[in-house]
Amino acid sequence: MTIRIMIADDHQVLREGLRTLLEDPPRYRVTGTACDGREAVAMARKLNPDVVIIDIAMPELNGIDATKRMLADRPDLRVIALSMHSDKRYISGMLEAGALAYVRKESAFEEIAAAVDAVSKGEVFLGEGVASVVVNDYRRMMARKSSVEPDLLSIREREVLQLIAEGYKTSEIAARLCVSASTVETHRRQIMTKLDLDSVAALTKYAIRKGFIGLDD
Repeated sequence: MTIRIMIADDHQVLREGLRTLLEDPPRYRVTGTACDGREAVAMARKLNPDVVIIDIAMPELNGIDATKRMLADRPDLRVIALSMHSDKRYISGMLEAGALAYVRKESAFEEIAAAVDAVSKGEVFLGEGVASVVVNDYRRMMARKSSVEPDLLSIREREVLQLIAEGYKTSEIAARLCVSASTVETHRRQIMTKLDLDSVAALTKYAIRKGFIGLDD
């Protein structure tokens, strides 16, 4: 199946160069090009492409807002951000707008083609140098969340909680952890107090919600 692509970038040389490269394999067909964000939105409505490759910094309407408008019209449209920027503000802005891929302009054509193939199947694609920015930003976000919402339970209490939620009896937990049954009961009481829960069922639900244990299929 031929993938219909629209290119939106304010640099004519890049538009035409990318068009030439994309139209070489028979599985791609460039249906049109746009030089600013507003034209991109209008052209996407008119041409109904499968994939839009769009720059972020464009006149009239930036790529982030243009992407939001295009996806409001066509939620099934696949958008690839093509930018010279690898700053997390631009990356997160495009991903939050609904783009499925982010590729830097200096990337080899093979990477752009791989992005087109991925998004056409509904998959996410992050180009070289982009994935690490996303992962590091996620780690920082989780670190901030952890500092604001510290875990109420100690490592040992989490261990006891998991075993309780998995259905082990007090004696069995004691044997597994090489502690006395009374120590396990003390941990159980402390866990319930810290979490303000009053039953094994409630502890089990909490453990599932927090990902300590999974649900059988």
